[in-house]
Amino acid sequence: MSRNNEDRFGPRGDAGSEAPAATLPNPLDFVSPTEHVELPSQGRGYPQGHPLFGKETIEIKYMTAKEEDILSSRSLLKKGLAIERLLQSLICDRNIDAKSLFIGDRNSILISARRSAYGNIYSTKVTCPNCTTVSPYDFDLNNSKISESDNYDKYDIKISTEGWFKVTLPITGFLVEFRILKGQDEVDMVENAKKKKTEKNVSSQLKRMIVSVNEYKERYVIDGVVEKLPAQDSIFLRGAYKAASPDIRIVEDFTCPSCEFQQELEVPFGADFFWPER
Repeated sequence: MSRNNEDRFGPRGDAGSEAPAATLPNPLDFVSPTEHVELPSQGRGYPQGHPLFGKETIEIKYMTAKEEDILSSRSLLKKGLAIERLLQSLICDRNIDAKSLFIGDRNSILISARRSAYGNIYSTKVTCPNCTTVSPYDFDLNNSKISESDNYDKYDIKISTEGWFKVTLPITGFLVEFRILKGQDEVDMVENAKKKKTEKNVSSQLKRMIVSVNEYKERYVIDGVVEKLPAQDSIFLRGAYKAASPDIRIVEDFTCPSCEFQQELEVPFGADFFWPER
């Protein structure tokens, strides 16, 4: 029995009939533009095998209506997942998990995405630290700068073979090994704060960043040390962490229109960061 090609491919149709719309090339099809964003970490601190190990930049695509849908999703906003989904959608390399990125690198992506989508001027409202007057203020996102610390010598920071950092605390003398926090850590800390309904920002950060104390890696040992750590050691360790983890900052000179108080002001990442008044 001969095979019926009409059963396999459908009826042939007339030679002049139009092809189904799904098979027609889109005459306005184009490749979405992308940009390479400088990573504050310069790829340092990522483990070998990570796609960003030793990389100075990351390629992201420009925001589209798809990303605006993510940012306007009530479900994602309620669950606190909008930024995570946005980052994952923007990153071109699908082998990169947005939650595995260092927080400074994530901030750099968000600033670049916001600038390419809505322009370099971010209009928001700020509160004067002196008189609490709320006033409009325009930040220029083109003034973003990667803040790198030259305080390695001050804290005598050593880098371990795993890419982690080691310092000796001034009061207890403990040798502490710590790592740079990632997006997943940020998400987990927010979730834990919601569940426990308490705010322990300092101790939560320290417990997450510390890998070992005097080579003890057991979690109960690290947690116990953090709970009893002298304030001077805590401040020293957080200073060392800041020195070891470059970030991106936008700082401008602010003068209060009400009381004329002057101070450097860092851009606030408020709810309107991705939804400017246009």
